[in-house]
Amino acid sequence: MSDTVRVQFEGHDGYTLDARLELPDGTPRGYALFAHCFSCSKDILAATRLARRLVTHGLAVLRFDFTGLGKSEGDFSNTNFSSNVDDLVAAANWMINEYGRCDLMIGHSLGGAASIVAASRLPAIKAVATLGAPADADHVLKQISPKLDEIETEGHARVQLQGREFTIRRQFVEDVRASKVLEAASALKRPLMILHSPIDEVVGIDNATELFIAAKHPKSFVSLDHADHLLSDTKDSQFAADTIAAWTTRYIGTAPVEDSAPEVPRGTVRVSETGEGPYANRVFTGPHTLATDEPSSHGGLDTGPTPTEFLSAALAGCTSITLRMYLDRKKWPVDHISVDVSFTRAEDKNEEGWHPVTFTRQLTVTGDLSDDQRDRLIEIANKCPVHKILHHRSDIVTVLR
Repeated sequence: MSDTVRVQFEGHDGYTLDARLELPDGTPRGYALFAHCFSCSKDILAATRLARRLVTHGLAVLRFDFTGLGKSEGDFSNTNFSSNVDDLVAAANWMINEYGRCDLMIGHSLGGAASIVAASRLPAIKAVATLGAPADADHVLKQISPKLDEIETEGHARVQLQGREFTIRRQFVEDVRASKVLEAASALKRPLMILHSPIDEVVGIDNATELFIAAKHPKSFVSLDHADHLLSDTKDSQFAADTIAAWTTRYIGTAPVEDSAPEVPRGTVRVSETGEGPYANRVFTGPHTLATDEPSSHGGLDTGPTPTEFLSAALAGCTSITLRMYLDRKKWPVDHISVDVSFTRAEDKNEEGWHPVTFTRQLTVTGDLSDDQRDRLIEIANKCPVHKILHHRSDIVTVLR
């Protein structure tokens, strides 16, 4: 189970920055700070998907809006690359003050370049990972190139970024041109993982090459095959998060076994969203962890059986166990039991306005049984507890906490 907490803290210029802290159940094995791409926000899909996937690996993740973006205070037109770096330092220090640590920085696009530079001012950072990061901050000037002359002559211009209009001032252009990302990468003295797509059309793969050459070991490169710059495909952000999480175990450590899953009393089932996709959930009961989801045809990721399939599985499992208990008590010679259950819903509604449901249960019993004994097994199957629950009306009491 994970928890998303809204937090706010003071940014570089005194403005209040809006953030979300994703917390895993139990004690986090590490704390990560995520920096979003240029003119984006903490709520961009790449940020939310990556953060929530990292939580499943035991990491707490803070994602926030830079000054003047999203729900953070301030004027974007007065910000620049240096102010983004300052905001990152402020965010990391907030985590350190509140939780005693900030172990990992993860930056997407320009946020990756800012993370490399910011890490030099944060000795607590143990490792840095970048996603589609430029080797120089002035790479963002390509996005505003049609307006550069106007910015130079007039001191500012309105530009379209990510479908929104922003004011870009001359000081922003001058600041990014003066940035020294490659120098910062060379002097990082921390493990660096560079993740980049070879088909990235916004920040070309040559940027990853330059960063990798500039950085000192330990350094790693991971190709995000077939991914676009914004990691629009859920599978790409999941792969990136899983790879980063595995890599960090060398530098941050692994979660204690007792914190890897929530303590859920036997007899209670807890289902919690994983953040991997719109419908992916984890099922916890006692010491057991299962997955449930919807198939891709219904918008899910097919990471586990559907809830309806679990319902069928409950009937099939209960039937098999009930039959085995009866057979062992009777000492009837049966070597193996298999139960298939399918679930169908009628197309037409009945008089109550409900589409009637039919569970079709097929028993396969391997053993030397008489016809009377086989008929008796059908009677016993119909007496299993889950069969009775499904066959009779149940009351469901729902409480919102």
